[in-house]
Amino acid sequence: MAGLMYRKVISSEPEVGQTHLKRTLSWWHLLALGVGAIVGTGIYTLVGIGAGLAGPGVILSFIIAGAVCCCAALAYAEVATMIPASGSAYTYSYVVIGESVAWVVGWSLILEYSLVVSAVAVGWSGYAAGFLASLGMPLPAAILAGPAAGGLVNLPAVIIVFVVAGLLALGTKESATVNAILVVVKIVALLVFVVAAVPAFNVAHFHPFLPNGFASHTVDGTPSGVMAAAAIIFFAFYGFDAISTAAEEAKNPERDLPIGIIGSMIVCTAIYVGVAATAVGSMSYTLYAGSSEPLALILRTLGHPSAAVLIGAAAVVALPTVILAFLFGQSRIFFVMARDGLLPSGLAKVNARTGTPVRITILTAVVVATLAGVTPLAKIAALANAGTLLAFIAVATCMLILRRREPNARRVFRTPLAWIVGPLAILGCLYLFYSLPHQTQGFFLIWNLIGLVCYALWRAVGSRRAA
Repeated sequence: MAGLMYRKVISSEPEVGQTHLKRTLSWWHLLALGVGAIVGTGIYTLVGIGAGLAGPGVILSFIIAGAVCCCAALAYAEVATMIPASGSAYTYSYVVIGESVAWVVGWSLILEYSLVVSAVAVGWSGYAAGFLASLGMPLPAAILAGPAAGGLVNLPAVIIVFVVAGLLALGTKESATVNAILVVVKIVALLVFVVAAVPAFNVAHFHPFLPNGFASHTVDGTPSGVMAAAAIIFFAFYGFDAISTAAEEAKNPERDLPIGIIGSMIVCTAIYVGVAATAVGSMSYTLYAGSSEPLALILRTLGHPSAAVLIGAAAVVALPTVILAFLFGQSRIFFVMARDGLLPSGLAKVNARTGTPVRITILTAVVVATLAGVTPLAKIAALANAGTLLAFIAVATCMLILRRREPNARRVFRTPLAWIVGPLAILGCLYLFYSLPHQTQGFFLIWNLIGLVCYALWRAVGSRRAA
């Protein structure tokens, strides 16, 4: 119980000897970081997977997943400005609830961020292969998939992870600026898709709207329908939580964090609704369900090969923004946990020249590149969602606890209707977790059991903090 009761205190004055990150990011860096993290694999690749589960009802899946994320984003905005420190949900849980809960949340964030980077790298590989094939340079199938998918290793996925890690190691501001430029490229490409596909829009493609029902199961018990798709597509909406990991590097966190978190959700929701509706209305979902590059496939089928090449090129160039945002977030989670003594303190080293945690960035790249090289996209995405759902529940809970414990505390951003939004975020996340495949739920529980064993061993040998 000692670990559970101990709560971290965030001081305005740096602790003596503690390593800190440089404040180099402005609000537009954070907004671009959020948009770069959110608009990516979800709309470029998971549209096909979601359509396979829900048919045209995948639009409802996007709306439901987006609504839950909006509630969570409001909670994040309030808590992040009250606790403007790196570490995201892990740090908030440490400050508000206690060390043991913080460990579980941090352990789940490790799962989330690592697997998101891996999943996006796999998605990028699919678009890169399709783009090169369209130029007459097909890659061997053996290096485009892991053993589970009949290949040897997904080599392009491994390579892109290390390229992005190298960029992050060069400097936070430099990588954020490159990210902002690539985000513009990505949004322009999605606008091209909408303009090219809209002329083929046909309401007949929306019938039957719910071919697999709202919340059903297949013969073998696998979840299907709108909610099953929402539980996977949820992966397409989160990413704003990566913004909160940059709190220690924001020039004015109290102003910049809400702009980044709320602003990115508004921009991305509008983009998603428009692109998803266009995709469903322009062609029967059965033709692109399960495709790793559904948008490019739709354009090729509709007779727009040049636009399809552009979409593929944009995905190849811009999907790494998602990898950058989440690899950035993962390295900061590792960094803060190491600085707190919950991971080896040697990982909490900041390079004197670049001001970045180079050592932990490279270590993270090794882990996620290995996963990307051998694991299928759908399984990665579902397991990553489980970790995110727990983190969102933790942040919404922290917001409600602080509202009760410190009702008069200064709040730069106040969540509207907090006692409605907070419970909706928690209940929505719980239902989405329930809608995940049973295998995914089982793997997530096993992951956290392993984490609790690691925490118990750490507590047994003691920490750098005196009891």
